Amino acid sequence: MLAVATALAVLIGAVLGMLGGGGSVLMVPVLLYLVGLKPKTALATSQILLAVTSAVAVLVHIRARRVVWSTGVLFGATSMLGAYCGGRLARYVPARLLLLGFTGLMLLSAAQMLRGRPVGSAPRAARSGDGGVSGRCAAIGFLTGSLAGMLGVGGGFLIVPALTLFSGLPIEKAVGTSLFIISLQSLAGSIGYLGHVAVDVPVVTQLAAAMALGSIGGGLLSRRLPAALLRRLFAGLLLGVALFMLLRNL
Repeated sequence: MLAVATALAVLIGAVLGMLGGGGSVLMVPVLLYLVGLKPKTALATSQILLAVTSAVAVLVHIRARRVVWSTGVLFGATSMLGAYCGGRLARYVPARLLLLGFTGLMLLSAAQMLRGRPVGSAPRAARSGDGGVSGRCAAIGFLTGSLAGMLGVGGGFLIVPALTLFSGLPIEKAVGTSLFIISLQSLAGSIGYLGHVAVDVPVVTQLAAAMALGSIGGGLLSRRLPAALLRRLFAGLLLGVALFMLLRNL
């Protein structure tokens, strides 16, 4: 089953590279039901895979100048702090409750993707020195990081809209900047988890290489495929997997 999981990891990495988030939420079910990992081990492994994959995927966007460093560093720093705290706090949360929370996040992610960006919601221009915008970005970064760090996801489906709404970034730069933030956030979350969970290094290495390869292809295809159609198809898949996990855990 590890071979099947590796093939799926390539596809999940491609989705992450194209959309700047979302793909990681499918990695946890793969780790649980195909690789056979225990819940907290799967969440910790997901964080490591996401850190590596996002760091590779963002290289394509850096080359295309789609990463806004000032916003990424601010958002990323606070999300790292939140993710580390979330990863440490997961030690005291029952595994079943973590999986139910993760399933709820999948449903929220699917709803966000189906909804898309409302008509007329073009991002406003960010003003330099706008302390209110910086403060909101920092606060949202910490909250997103805490949730993502605990549940083993990247939170890109929350980060991308936040970057467009509060930082005024166009969608293509929000996607690139989101990947930079997720790489930092997931690294911190995995460190928080590794304080109380051990991972299988060979499995992590194989799946990380597969996801990283897929993410490069996804980044290159990000401006050539209809993102709206991809979001809808992916949202439908998320809904199906989330309902399956909900039935399994209830």
